[in-house]
Amino acid sequence: MLTFANSWLSVLVPLPALVYWLLPPYETRRPAVRVPFFTTLVRLSGATPRAGVSVSRRGLWRALVLVVCWLLALLALMRPQWVLPPVHHEKPARDLLLLVDLSGSMDTQDFTNAAGQKVSRLAAVKEVLGDFLARRQGDRVGVVVFGSAPFALVPFTTDLKLARQMLAEMQVGMAGPRTVFGDAIGLGINLFTTSTAPAKTMIALTDGNDTASSVPPAEAARIAKDRGIVIHTVAVGDPAAAGEDKLDEAALQDVAAATGGGYYRALDRDGLEGIYARLDQVEARKVETVSFQPRMELYWAPLAALLLLSMLMQALRLVRLPGRRPAARRTVEAPP
Repeated sequence: MLTFANSWLSVLVPLPALVYWLLPPYETRRPAVRVPFFTTLVRLSGATPRAGVSVSRRGLWRALVLVVCWLLALLALMRPQWVLPPVHHEKPARDLLLLVDLSGSMDTQDFTNAAGQKVSRLAAVKEVLGDFLARRQGDRVGVVVFGSAPFALVPFTTDLKLARQMLAEMQVGMAGPRTVFGDAIGLGINLFTTSTAPAKTMIALTDGNDTASSVPPAEAARIAKDRGIVIHTVAVGDPAAAGEDKLDEAALQDVAAATGGGYYRALDRDGLEGIYARLDQVEARKVETVSFQPRMELYWAPLAALLLLSMLMQALRLVRLPGRRPAARRTVEAPP
């Protein structure tokens, strides 16, 4: 579809005609004859010199060319545009951050994989999280791992293939043997600082209690709530364990409740998979569809036609065709 960005300029179409009718004609004053013996010539001829006016006549073709050039220039100023079919783009409306515990206890082999083989807790977590991320098309996903210290494994990205690959390469102990759950939440809050997504969600998975955080989990959860971040906690540890490996269910429940999230506990792989299936329903994918129509600028076409037409007319003026006569001039003598 053809449109014009400055269609209002079409009111200027009759402007040259108004100028022609309303303004006085252009004139220049110059002697008709320039010879050093003008006085002698007048005396010998017996003529009496007097002032006069020479009116140049523009031919029909030149007038038509000027009109066409004006219309082409005006058409270029109106900026013709060809509107292309609309393009729809899906914009992520949720930022989802996964917190994964890599402390030494995650190496405990009390889970089974999809084939029924005994595997470590981390191996089962990686398998389930990989399937979970595969269903998050349209979300921006980030991953934070923590042990003795937290660090961002995957910054927020829509490249889910990259996120799944980085998850598959996680190893127990790569962040240290201890558990700093509160500091991991604090790092996640910092990662959300530059987020402009309307929905911000954190899913934290751990199998132990917080033993070394500089920020208590409850305090970190309060800050997250103030920033509009919802935290879901998933426990995979053994509540009957002792020491650092003991699962602090009360702390995980408090963190989830403080931010409006949910607390889930998985004793095996099937339970873990069911938890993430429920999370997939609770935190449904959010996508904003942005539509825009590309426009192709065509102002260059009338400008090119104007240039070619003017150059053609100038070339024709330089060529003297057989039988061509000079432009007619009408001389009008001024009254004495």
